[in-house]
Amino acid sequence: MQTSAGVNTGQPSVTVTGPMQPGFEQILSEEALAFVADLHRRFNPMRESLLAGRAERQARLDAGEVPGFFPETAHIRNGSWQVAPTPDDLQQRWVEITGPVDRKMIINALNCGADVFMADLEDANSPTWTNCIEGQINLYDAVRHQIRLEDTERGRVYELNDKVATLLLRPRGWHLIEKHLLVDGAPISASLFDFGLYVFHNAAERQRRGTSCYFYLPKLESHLEARLWNDAFTYAEEQLGVPHGSFRATVLIETIMAALEMEEILYELRDHAAGLNAGRWDYIFSAIKKFRNDSSRVLPDRAQVTMTVPFMRAYTELMIYTCHKRGAHAIGGMAAFIPNRRDVKVTEFAMSKVRSDKEREANDGCDGSWIAHPDLTSLVREIFEQKLGGKANQKDRLRADVEVEAHEITDTAIPGGTVTEAGLRLNVDVSLQYINAWLLGNGAAAIYNLMEDAATAEISRSQIWQWIRHGAALDDGRPVTRALYSRIRAEELARLGGAEHQRYGDAAEILDQLILTDEFVEFLTLIAYDYLD
Repeated sequence: MQTSAGVNTGQPSVTVTGPMQPGFEQILSEEALAFVADLHRRFNPMRESLLAGRAERQARLDAGEVPGFFPETAHIRNGSWQVAPTPDDLQQRWVEITGPVDRKMIINALNCGADVFMADLEDANSPTWTNCIEGQINLYDAVRHQIRLEDTERGRVYELNDKVATLLLRPRGWHLIEKHLLVDGAPISASLFDFGLYVFHNAAERQRRGTSCYFYLPKLESHLEARLWNDAFTYAEEQLGVPHGSFRATVLIETIMAALEMEEILYELRDHAAGLNAGRWDYIFSAIKKFRNDSSRVLPDRAQVTMTVPFMRAYTELMIYTCHKRGAHAIGGMAAFIPNRRDVKVTEFAMSKVRSDKEREANDGCDGSWIAHPDLTSLVREIFEQKLGGKANQKDRLRADVEVEAHEITDTAIPGGTVTEAGLRLNVDVSLQYINAWLLGNGAAAIYNLMEDAATAEISRSQIWQWIRHGAALDDGRPVTRALYSRIRAEELARLGGAEHQRYGDAAEILDQLILTDEFVEFLTLIAYDYLD
C-alpha cells in the first residue's frame, strides 16, 4: 500500500492519497485497509450494478411510468415472517439524537440523556478526509469510553458519563465514493470504507462490552440494495469472528422507491434488522427527483410540505404498520427546529413545534423519534414516556386500521399549495449558506433556527430546478425562470459573500451547476465533493 507520504506497506493495489496526519496510522493500518479493500472487491461490482439499475428505473419514470408495489414480491408481503429479536440495548429508542462525528459532538450526544446517538458520516458530515478519519478515531475512542476533549479556552474537560446513549453509525450511501483511498486504481465505495473501518476496529470490542455494531442505512431505493448490505454484514461478521446477526441496521425510508418496498427491505435484512425510520427531508427530495418530469407534481414552498400532507402521511403510517407487523421498531423523523439559549422566543417556538410533531408521531405508533439538539431531549422523552407508560416501545400496537395503496404514496401533488418569491429566495439563501458551510467542513449548519444538513439543502435546490423546469407561477403570477433565479442568486450572494474565509463563490458556482441545467443532478454532493480538500 502506498500513502501520500510514499510509504510502501506491501499492497501496491491499495493507495491512500489523503495526507497521513498524526494518529491516522492507527485507523489506516495495513490490516484495516486490506479488510476494506476485500469488502470493496467483493461487493463493489453489485453496488455498481444496482446504481445502474437506479438510472434505468429513473429513465422509465421520466418516460411516465408510475411505480407501485411489486407483484413478484407479494409472497413476502403476505408471509408470516418476523425480523430477529431486538437486542436489549435497542429496545427503548424514545429519543435518538443525531449529529456529525466530531469529538465534542460525540461526547455531548452520548451524555445528553438520549437513548440512542446516531453518529453521522453521511448527511450531517462534510466528508473531508480529515473529518472522515478523525471521525473514525473519535468513534474508536468512544467505543472504549476513552474519548476526552480539553477545551483550554473555556477551561472545560469533556468526558463520557458512566451511562451513555447506545451508539449507532450512519455510513455514507451506496452512491458515494471515498476518493482518498484507491483500490486497484479506482476510488473505494464510501459505504464500504466507512462501514469496514468501523467494524474492523470496533466489532470485537463492542461484543466484549455486551453490545454490537449498530447502523443506520441511508438512501436505499430497493430491497436489492438492502440485500447487498445484508451480504456485507454477513461476510464481515464471518471475517471478524462475531456471531451472525450481531450487526443490526435501521433503514431510513427516505426515498419514494424504498417506501414501496418496506416489507421487502426488512425481509432482506431480517437477521440484521432493527427497524425503519421516516427520513422525511430526503423523502421530500426524492418526491421531486423521481417525478421531475411530471408538471402535475410540482411541490409548493418547502414550508408547506409538512408531515400531514397526504403523501407524507401515507408513507409514515405504512412504515409504522410494516414495522410492527414484522417485529421491528418504527422511528419518527427529524425535529429540525432547534432552541436558542440566548433567545427565549425562538426557544418557545421551537419547543411548541417539536411538541406537536412528536406527539403526533407517538400517537400514530412510533417507538421513538429524532432530534438534532440536546436541549430537546427532555421534551421528547416526556412525550414518549407519557404515551408508552412503563413500556420500552409500542411494537405490540399493530395498526390494523392502516390501509395504504401505492397511489397514495406516489401521488405527491399538494392541492392549494403556493410558490412564493419569499420561498424561492429562502431556497437560494439556504442553499448558498449550507453549501458554503459544507465546503468549510461543516455538514450540520444551524440556519434561521433550523438544523440544515445535506438533505434539507437538496430540497431547496431541487425545488428551484423543478419550478424552473415546469415554469411554476409565483403567487403574484410571475413564472419562475432562470433569469429570476439568477437575479435572486446574485442578490443573496452579495448579501452573504462579504465575509472573510468563506467559500460563497464556490457555493454559487455549484448551485448554478445544479440549477442552470436541463438534466437533474442526482445529488448535490456528487458535484460539491470535487471542491473538497
